[in-house]
Amino acid sequence: MSSVSYYTVGGLQKLKDELEQMKTIERSKISAQIAEARDKGDLSENAEYDAAKEAQGMLEMKISKLEDVLANARILSEENIDLTKVGVLTKVKLKNMANSAIIEYSLVAEKEADIRKNKISVSSPIGKGLLGKKVGAIAEIQVPRGVMSFEILEISVA
Repeated sequence: MSSVSYYTVGGLQKLKDELEQMKTIERSKISAQIAEARDKGDLSENAEYDAAKEAQGMLEMKISKLEDVLANARILSEENIDLTKVGVLTKVKLKNMANSAIIEYSLVAEKEADIRKNKISVSSPIGKGLLGKKVGAIAEIQVPRGVMSFEILEISVA
């Protein structure tokens, strides 16, 4: 059973576009590869056919997973975001207590995460450690390199 994930309108549309791409373009490419490999003769010793069938299975698995994600996706509008604490689709301004660096992260669903755009997943170690914290709180977060401490300076809409 999958859990509900919250997305922005743009993030949900991106997932729908990705699914459509897989269903229309990718499926037809793989079908063509299977047909081409089938035309080459004996299927029992045809590596191209086996590879194309394996690619088809992988694609169908990805499609199924993405359909499951979309079935459990919910759009979170700005009016419903609680800015008294860090949550999904909030932007949080942090102070790294070790080096006094200031950084801002937007907490998003796993599929929308992009560290280059300072969008981190709520299921990442830092995302989990920040959830529910209020302005002024110190978040002690266990990361692979040890424990990091962040002071929550500001919470706003992502």
